[in-house]
Amino acid sequence: MTAETILYIVIAGVIAFALALFMYGYRSKYPGKLNWLFGSLRFITLFSLFLLLINPKFKTATYTIEKPKLPVLVDNSSSMVELNQGENVLRFVEELRTHTDLNDKFDLSFYHFGNDFAEMDSLSFSEKRTNIDKALTATEELFGRETAPTILISDGNQTFGKDYEFSSLTYSNQIFPVIAGDSIRYVDLKIGQLNTNRYSFLKNQFPVEVILVYSGKGTVNSQFVITQGGSKVFSQNVNFTETQNTRTIVANLRASGVGLQRYSAEIIPFEDEKNKVNNRKAFAVEVIDQATDVLIVSDIIHPDLGALKKSIETNEQRMVTFKKPSEAMAVINDYQLIILFQPGRSFTGVYSEMSKLKKNTLTITGLQTDWNFLNRIQQNFSKEAVNQAEDVMGILNQNYSAYAVEDIGFDNFPPLKTEFGELSINVPHEVLLEQSINGFSTNSALLASMEINGHRHAILDGEGLWRWRAQSYLSDADFEGFDGFIGNIIQYLASNKRRSRMEVTFETFYYNNNPLRISAQFFDKNFMFDNRAQLNISVVNNETKEVTNFPMLLKNNFYEVDLNSLQAGNYEFTVSVKEEGIARSGGFTILEFNVEQQFLNANVTKLGRVATNTGGTVYFIDKTVSLINELLENDNFKTIQKTNQKVVPLIAWKYLLGLIVLTLSAEWFIRKYNGLI
Repeated sequence: MTAETILYIVIAGVIAFALALFMYGYRSKYPGKLNWLFGSLRFITLFSLFLLLINPKFKTATYTIEKPKLPVLVDNSSSMVELNQGENVLRFVEELRTHTDLNDKFDLSFYHFGNDFAEMDSLSFSEKRTNIDKALTATEELFGRETAPTILISDGNQTFGKDYEFSSLTYSNQIFPVIAGDSIRYVDLKIGQLNTNRYSFLKNQFPVEVILVYSGKGTVNSQFVITQGGSKVFSQNVNFTETQNTRTIVANLRASGVGLQRYSAEIIPFEDEKNKVNNRKAFAVEVIDQATDVLIVSDIIHPDLGALKKSIETNEQRMVTFKKPSEAMAVINDYQLIILFQPGRSFTGVYSEMSKLKKNTLTITGLQTDWNFLNRIQQNFSKEAVNQAEDVMGILNQNYSAYAVEDIGFDNFPPLKTEFGELSINVPHEVLLEQSINGFSTNSALLASMEINGHRHAILDGEGLWRWRAQSYLSDADFEGFDGFIGNIIQYLASNKRRSRMEVTFETFYYNNNPLRISAQFFDKNFMFDNRAQLNISVVNNETKEVTNFPMLLKNNFYEVDLNSLQAGNYEFTVSVKEEGIARSGGFTILEFNVEQQFLNANVTKLGRVATNTGGTVYFIDKTVSLINELLENDNFKTIQKTNQKVVPLIAWKYLLGLIVLTLSAEWFIRKYNGLI
């Protein structure tokens, strides 16, 4: 409060006193006691009013103590047990929780990571994969703007995700890796990586690429073999030295039988090898006798064409061919699905031929589409375009029932380009994506499908799909979401299979370290998706005959079950609907592969580089007392006292207004009581 404000308050007090004295001390007709009482009440009223007019401001300060954060990231993968470090990790975590001085100085928080990253309530060491990068990235998002040295308890062996060493380069705080594992290097042969196609065509050859790794000194010889059943289908002698410690072998195997073909790859181990689990890996290939051929007809060059080809051919059962309209007419009958990209007058012959052959189609329109031609050549849809560009977004229709659709983040995708005008669909159809402009739905379709006399068609009214695919990668670090979305459209359109009330989606084989999910859709008698049904799946192990039942959970417009609790083996399943006589059956195989068993020791070198990148220090788990002492003695990690000052004007103080009301009311009541009114 300034000296000027204090002066005004003093003057206000003098004026209020003078007025009260004049009113009740000079020529007053009231008794003496009432004069004093009325004068005091009037002084308080006037002085309070003057204070409100002056409106002085008061400063208030609150003080808070903020301790530095100390996030503790704990590896919850099964490699902790494989390296006999489970007890050591639990003991160290408990020591951190109960250490008095450490908790006095830091605000500790505990997280575990494996497949995912989450707050820690307990440790099971049962996660089948390790993603250290995800843990560091999530911690940076939580604590990047605070003082938060980070303890990373792990063996440093990451099995999927980005390289966490590069994540540490942009980490804002110091990382103190605690190495859980043996640093001794044992003599070891292992299959470092095995790559093969998931599908192959009958009587074709498919490649199997294997990277073999040797750890040790001196020269050694071994043999690499691939077997199917009890038969050896490939073998090759290999030798390693201390400097030439990797070998890449490519074997071309023949797909001689239809269906799931199981194989086993093995590098013959030494007799005294400590870890023989990583010498063998099972893999499988599904052999099919036909493929889906997709023809894209286009008269222009556009980046969407490349994005479509990449997405469609992610599934190796599908092949994409590009043709100009003049070239396409003669080969249309060789393809299961025709994609018409921005059709114009040159497509006249194509439409004539498709009409004769009753082909399934996907029409993609954009700024170079001739809508006058398109409105005339077919009757499924039309648009009164005005030759003006417009940016449109897509909103997923959660009630779309033709097949299961998952939201891949359409709200975050960049807009597509289309010509201004309302798209009218003139036949029965289902809208998969609704069109929106600036966040408001236009009640017009962006992507819709239709089924006419047993043949399937779809219309996508927008160009710029390549931007969607790029955004999918920026959001998820892979193209799987977008490619799966396009793949589902192609699968639906390329088939004329009659629709049933229940559709079940599953793979013929899974690796037990990857997500194992089966999804299903159930429709009522009008073929509308029924979200009130109760679906259950019964799974039978073909070897043990053990039966396990799981409920299927509703997820948007499909039901899903997670079967990752099942062990490796062959299974049959039946999906049934409660109180309905409808069921679907199938079978799948779970292949044994635990990537967490592939390691003999901790990755000391990489964890050391992470510490160096962030200015931290690396410790072995049996030297954690030194880590605690360093954290306690480090003067960079200080408790901060924060002051929060608020400037509050007197007019905001409601009690002063209440005081004015109270004094005026009291004066009126006393006058009334004494008969002076």
